Amino acid sequence: DQVERIGIDVFLQTAEEARTCPRLFVFDLDSTLIQAEVIDELAKLAGVGDRVSSITERAMRGEIDFRAALAERVALLAGLEVSRLAELQRTIRFSTGVETLMKSLRLAGCTTVVVSGGFGFFARCAQQRLGFGYLFCNELQVVDGKLTGALVGPRVDAERKRTALFEVAHIEGISPSHILAVGDGANDIPMLAEAAVGVAYRAKPVVRASARYRLTFATLDSLLYLLD
Repeated sequence: DQVERIGIDVFLQTAEEARTCPRLFVFDLDSTLIQAEVIDELAKLAGVGDRVSSITERAMRGEIDFRAALAERVALLAGLEVSRLAELQRTIRFSTGVETLMKSLRLAGCTTVVVSGGFGFFARCAQQRLGFGYLFCNELQVVDGKLTGALVGPRVDAERKRTALFEVAHIEGISPSHILAVGDGANDIPMLAEAAVGVAYRAKPVVRASARYRLTFATLDSLLYLLD
């Protein structure tokens, strides 16, 4: 904390930890890889921005259950035309350093994963542009070109984020000791706790308090220093 007060991020590791190079990198999407909470931006288009952003903030601080908060917010989007999603998609910006980070991880042969409580419409666009290997996210239901206010398929919540780490590690034959995870909200806490290196990135206070590693000032491409 004293180091952070002068605006510096420091990762302290044992000699053994420093020799264990991460090979599986797992990221949250909203407010981590991208500079937005997509559901809040959709809510603005639907005319319910203040109502939804208030729920989002409480959920990310861990004050209310994420799964219940997600359902409540998605319901408020009912009737929004899908064409507005494409409109919003063009305005989303990546966090500083993300493109350099992803390109470098691909060149290093690392496996990259996005596990997001956000939505596939936006996550697949990010996947196409950044080239990460695996994607777990929620899917908005669309009928007659409009959002119904419901989700389809399995839900991605805090527990699914946690289990996704080990699912991909098993598929790729990567030891748990080589997993790095990055997130900012309360629903990221379980996956950060399970990862060998769990990084709270410009995170909510409850996440910062629970994480051993924090990136508060440096950009995401600074994670490349952890590679051999």
